[in-house]
Amino acid sequence: PSTLVLPPPDPLDLPLRAVELGCTGRWELLNLPGAPESTLPHGLPPCAPDLQQEAEQLFLSSPAWLPLHGVEHSARKWQRKTDPWSLLAVLGAPVPSDLQAQRHPTTGQILGYKEVLLENTNLSATTSLSLRRPPGPASQSLWGNPTQYPFWPDGMVEEGVLNLQERVPHLSHLLTVPPGFKKGVDFAPKDHLTPAPGLLSLSCLLEPLDLGGGDEDENEAVGQPGGPRGDAVSASPCSALLARASSLEDLVLKEASTAVSTPEAPKPLPQEQWAIPVDATSPVGDFYRLIPQPAFQWAFEPDVFQKQAILHLERHDSVFVAAHTSAGKTVVAEYAIALAQKHMTRTIYTSPIKALSNQKFRDFRNTFGDVGLLTGDVQLHPEASCLIMTTEILRSMLYSGSDVIRDLEWVIFDEVHYINDAERGVVWEEVLIMLPDHVSIILLSATVPNALEFADWIGRLKRRQIYVISTVTRPVPLEHYLFTGNSPKTQGELFLLLDSRGAFHTKGYYAAVEAKKERMSKHAQTFGAKQPTYQGGPAQDRGVYLSLLASLRTRAQLPVVVFTFSRGRCDEQASGLTSLDLTTSSEKSEIHLFLQRCLARLRGSDRQLPQVLHMSELLHRGLGVHHSGILPILKEIVEMLFSRGLVKVLFATETFAMGVNMPARTVVFDSMRKHDGSTFRDLLPGEYVQMAGRAGRRGLDPTGTVILLCKGRVPEMADLHRMMMGKPSQLQSQFRLTYTMILNLLRVDALRVEDMMKRSFSEFPSRKDSKAHEQTLAELTKRLGALEEPDVTGQLVDLPEYYSWGEELTETQHVIQRHIMESVNGLKSLSAGRVVVVKNQEHHNALGVILQVSSNSTSRVFTTLVLCDKPLSKDPQDTGLATPEVPYPDDLVGFKLFLPEGPCDHTVIKLQPGDIAAITTKVLRVNGEKILEDFSKRQQPKFKKDPPLAAVTTAVQELLRLAQAHPAGPPTLDPVNDLQLKDVSVVEGGLRARKLEELIRGAQCVHSPRFPAQYLKLRERMQIQKEMERLRFLLSDQSLLLLPEYHQRVEVLRTLGYVDEAGTVKLAGRVACAMSSHELLLTELMFDNALSTLRPEEIAALLSGLVCQSPGDAGDQLPNTLKQGIERVRAVAKRIGEVQVACGLNQTVEEFVGELNFGLVEVVYEWARGMPFSELAGLSGTPEGLIVRCIQRLAEMCRSLRGAARLVGEPVLGAKMETAATLLRRDIVFAASLYTQ
Repeated sequence: PSTLVLPPPDPLDLPLRAVELGCTGRWELLNLPGAPESTLPHGLPPCAPDLQQEAEQLFLSSPAWLPLHGVEHSARKWQRKTDPWSLLAVLGAPVPSDLQAQRHPTTGQILGYKEVLLENTNLSATTSLSLRRPPGPASQSLWGNPTQYPFWPDGMVEEGVLNLQERVPHLSHLLTVPPGFKKGVDFAPKDHLTPAPGLLSLSCLLEPLDLGGGDEDENEAVGQPGGPRGDAVSASPCSALLARASSLEDLVLKEASTAVSTPEAPKPLPQEQWAIPVDATSPVGDFYRLIPQPAFQWAFEPDVFQKQAILHLERHDSVFVAAHTSAGKTVVAEYAIALAQKHMTRTIYTSPIKALSNQKFRDFRNTFGDVGLLTGDVQLHPEASCLIMTTEILRSMLYSGSDVIRDLEWVIFDEVHYINDAERGVVWEEVLIMLPDHVSIILLSATVPNALEFADWIGRLKRRQIYVISTVTRPVPLEHYLFTGNSPKTQGELFLLLDSRGAFHTKGYYAAVEAKKERMSKHAQTFGAKQPTYQGGPAQDRGVYLSLLASLRTRAQLPVVVFTFSRGRCDEQASGLTSLDLTTSSEKSEIHLFLQRCLARLRGSDRQLPQVLHMSELLHRGLGVHHSGILPILKEIVEMLFSRGLVKVLFATETFAMGVNMPARTVVFDSMRKHDGSTFRDLLPGEYVQMAGRAGRRGLDPTGTVILLCKGRVPEMADLHRMMMGKPSQLQSQFRLTYTMILNLLRVDALRVEDMMKRSFSEFPSRKDSKAHEQTLAELTKRLGALEEPDVTGQLVDLPEYYSWGEELTETQHVIQRHIMESVNGLKSLSAGRVVVVKNQEHHNALGVILQVSSNSTSRVFTTLVLCDKPLSKDPQDTGLATPEVPYPDDLVGFKLFLPEGPCDHTVIKLQPGDIAAITTKVLRVNGEKILEDFSKRQQPKFKKDPPLAAVTTAVQELLRLAQAHPAGPPTLDPVNDLQLKDVSVVEGGLRARKLEELIRGAQCVHSPRFPAQYLKLRERMQIQKEMERLRFLLSDQSLLLLPEYHQRVEVLRTLGYVDEAGTVKLAGRVACAMSSHELLLTELMFDNALSTLRPEEIAALLSGLVCQSPGDAGDQLPNTLKQGIERVRAVAKRIGEVQVACGLNQTVEEFVGELNFGLVEVVYEWARGMPFSELAGLSGTPEGLIVRCIQRLAEMCRSLRGAARLVGEPVLGAKMETAATLLRRDIVFAASLYTQ
């Protein structure tokens, strides 16, 4: 083929300089005036204007010119000059010192400069967890970066410190008295306040000299958990001794015996107490003396519990405020924010729901001004001193090492009882574990029964005291009523059930039942006998509500919140009340103006949405609806009008009670049963209290009214009592392992996932005794060291084996017997008359005969006649004939039966399945009832001397004859042959037991005269070792409940290539860290290039399957690309599910794939293509509010994918995700919250 002829290169015409970068062959053109130079081996690349035309002609006119099949020109190579020195050019080392100005102390004039050495100059955000590392770039200061390390979490022990302690030799042999001196100096730490006699304490001598003044801070930081911080300094024995000595020399020369008081007896260690309950009833009289200038002033006088919390905040303590609804927990948060502003630090206020974040933003901004908001889609004033955010965002900031954490003084967790949420509760635990130690914690929660336990967990985790402040009563007491009316005639049927003092009125309950019964009987007279059940329909509902609201209106008990546990019923009930109008004309005009102002921000077609028009009509009449299916902007309008008192009746679902602080005069429960996702059940006391707590506005109402509607029959009294008077749910750990958590911790060498699991609330009960376990372990180690070694020479050489055989045989027999007692055939054989061998505390291998078998809900009980010795004295001391001290082969092999030494007696006892050591083949004919009757009669003092019945004596004689005939135990039922147990463990256990019996019979050591003494020594030693092993296991990572699952999940990550064999996080793992949910699926889709080929709107539509909550199937009208895309996403999910199953996780492939809901694919696709929202609602039956929520979450997901694409270096996908997010963010879906305006 002919070569391309180029004009001779003439670089002199171009003001360019080509510079080679590094040694990878990259080069750059610099547009510099002056003589062109080049470091490229062949000068500048050729450049000619007609090059393009020539190439086009050749390529297009004569395609044969292209050497498609020739390989000689396919790989050209230009040899470069090697320059090994370029590899040695490294970045300069960090500057080791700095110049500091020295100033005149009074005038501030600069006198000169001094060079100071800098510490930790080599730290960076990608290598260190220290707060001393330099801050990252300003662009990343807020969110951090997924490649950065987090800051060191408080409460985690650094491994380096531990290893250092292990490496330092024990200092016990170091001298404290120099050779030739009479006295020395004690270098012990300050905690040991009394040195040994003959020594002077160095810390005592130096304490009065106040060297450097830095001691107090240290004391405060180290503050002992026993007392308030910083008290350690005052309790010094040196203070008395200082008064006597006029100078340090006198002090040193005094005789040691006079200087040091005699050491007191060692006190027992106080138990660590991290949660300190504060009495919320004792008044704080000296509040204004202790805090003369509070950081914040309220228009009202704070309550006692608020004052106590404020006092602790001033001392920089962490507090847990568990107060009743509307008691005023926000006061504590406000004071912390004001305190942080005074200290020039920052506060983070986290809430579980976005709506609550928006409301708090408005409230705090009106109060403080300097407040910012961070939610998934909104960032307002991120530089403010108080930031309001959801807990998930704080978690991602902690993992990404955000520099906001440096200035943080307080983190306020609102609605902490949300930690019980199965889906999101784990986030709270992660955040609490990951917070660094300079951050103090404020927890605000509704009343929970185990507040102390929860605070104790946090205190133990953070090694600091948590002060628990609980309120005793509600500020506005509640009265609970039953309402049975359904027409204007019966609108007065309101019965008090629980009064404001907490007394339950059974009279009211029976009156309600009577009223209901009377109506039912009238109904029966009119319509025939059988129709007493309530046929609930919209018409009947309307009757009930009209009569109830009429009754409340006459008693001036509006506004009212009606809690209904289904979105559909909410809408139905509100729509049914067409005739009801509760607002005056002036209120109507106020509502109209407010609606106009709010809806003006929507575009024209959005203002005409059916839901907007319907809601406007309801609001004008003073009715409102609030649930997740309502558009967010309408929900906010309803909330604002309700808080102004313009919405008189609000139909809401449970979410309205979660933290949204909007109290009413009255709360009505439509029903006391709700569907929790799987079944219908009664409300839990905690849920009832949370919702009922909305009744009663502080300062406006003397009491709040709670009404339960009885549309059908009146609920059972016990159910009502449990719901109204029961304890609210405890705070329970929902900790679980997520891939994001594992990857985020694996990428930091110093943090281990095991440490995170150890510190979770779920592991707290088993870990809180770890200190005691360590002490016990140390004591046992000492005891073990002091024990004498058993002699195992000569004949006793097989003593250790004999001991282990005996232990194993006993254990194997226990296992087999347990299997027998759990099997059907085993329990069948244990009928009346069966002879068994009994082994428990009182009886050792005694024969017994079963008289009666009874079973309760948990286990069976066998009433048995058992042989025993006649008691010789009244004193029951002789029952100690339990296990023989030293077991010989006869004791271990078979059952060496108990034979009475003197006259034989009998007793009747109730046996649990565990008390039966063996089931024999013998069955006696006994009359169980007769024997039991006779025995119980002879237990009475009157008949004590009576001889037993013939039936009893016969049975006892039979048993005695059996025991004498088979001293090594009568033949027992074989578990495999007789009882047909084919379980592997039983069969193998039987074989192993026979082998062990042979070994025990052949043991030599038992023939030695020293056997008993040496056996006891060995047994004591082995028991201590066994206990030590148990404690070591409890203290080790192996005892963690979630450890097996952790290993399985790491195996999944390894199989998918997210981490390597050594546990180092690879590129795919780093990408997964950047995702907030469905991390594996999204990363796999990205690395499979499943998304790159699609258009932005198609990507958005496909991803809706990952965030959509409402189940449903994608329609048939979808374009083919989307159908194929859905199949591909499902295939990837199936592959991940199969890997999970293969690695042992107990989530089936169907469950994993079932988490995807493609019901809104078409809706999202059309929305991204620009369809107006008014047309969108007709595409699916999903409520508008849920569609908006789905699209908002989708936009967040597109954003996180965009970040991940940039991390991998895929600019095309990154740009597509940016476009997708922009296409989604428009109109009513992303109308800004009214609270943030």
